Amino acid sequence: MTGIFRRRDAATGPTPVVGTARVDHRTKRLVGRLRPGDVAVIDHEDLDRVAAESLVEAQPAAVLNAARSTTGRYPNDGPLLVLRAGIPLVDDLGPALMERLAEGDEVTVEAGEVHLGDEVVAAGIRQSEGAVLAVHGESRARLGETLAEFVGNTVEYVEHNRDLLDDQLELPDLGVDWRGRQVLIVVRGADYREDLGLLRQTGYLREMRPVVVAVDGGADALRDAGVRPDVIVGDMDSVSSESLACGAALVVHAYRDGRAPGAERLEELGLAYHLFRASGTSEDIAMLLAYELGAELIVAVGTHTSMVDFLDKGRAGMASTMLTRIKVGPVLVDAKGVSRLYKGRVRKRDLLLLVVAALFAVVVIVLISEPIRLLIRANWVLLTGLLQGWVP
Repeated sequence: MTGIFRRRDAATGPTPVVGTARVDHRTKRLVGRLRPGDVAVIDHEDLDRVAAESLVEAQPAAVLNAARSTTGRYPNDGPLLVLRAGIPLVDDLGPALMERLAEGDEVTVEAGEVHLGDEVVAAGIRQSEGAVLAVHGESRARLGETLAEFVGNTVEYVEHNRDLLDDQLELPDLGVDWRGRQVLIVVRGADYREDLGLLRQTGYLREMRPVVVAVDGGADALRDAGVRPDVIVGDMDSVSSESLACGAALVVHAYRDGRAPGAERLEELGLAYHLFRASGTSEDIAMLLAYELGAELIVAVGTHTSMVDFLDKGRAGMASTMLTRIKVGPVLVDAKGVSRLYKGRVRKRDLLLLVVAALFAVVVIVLISEPIRLLIRANWVLLTGLLQGWVP
């Protein structure tokens, strides 16, 4: 019965949805188990764009969120992407939802209610695009306050995490000299597919042969594009085992207190790895690694660049990324959004102008080239002579 939609009269409300529940507090871990027609059960406040895109790709019958998909703190795109894909989104179902539903339960979603058999286990808000846009309108009016909080958070972060600005980071020895080379860093963030595709089409990868660094799930994005990463950096929690075993050097993000969450998984897989201890996020340490190892230029795909991107990461992540970008700024180039510059259709008027310009160029060449004029006159005389010989 997975993903079956029951018909219902439009006057009585939205069509109920029946599906198999897939439950996880971490959205990026859930999508690996999610299949088309399942019901995604998440606990994700302010659903970010990248998480929403991964949910949409999995094609669930509905998304149930124990938290609020948009709190009004900032205008996040996540809930709009889910709704515009035609996927029902029920919000603010409460933390008990994660305990009441188990993996594999057959659930029915009716309006804002979640049914398990004959029991209503949770009730929330069936979101609409209009309702989300209304909340976003209010949040935009408060962006000044949010920006002030952001700046304050960054200053506070510097006080407790000065290692990001330190030039004495303990760098792993990867056995590769990066000095004077370009480094391509790929994060599975907004527009990463389009921008990575554009870099391939323009021949950048073939001509520049950069060191290719993937951040966690960015390794899968590269493999999907037919590119093997040279280095994979991160917590190793959102990258497939196949990508981990592709032969790339593996760098596990270790925190200042010594914790290295990704090391255990690599040990279970029997894969060798290096540790890089630093504050911040995996995206940050990938940039720091390239910068400290002497990269001539860092080309970033899918990384966080705007204020909304930083807020999508949450308070803990956005300050470290801001500091990192300030440090590596002189050699950092963002490819994010470049593909949008190349979108569009060729108009008939443009084609006509191109043809006219080409014809005009030919005419000009003929007029100024004496050999071509002689050739044309000789052919004209020959042609008229033949014609006269045929006339009785």
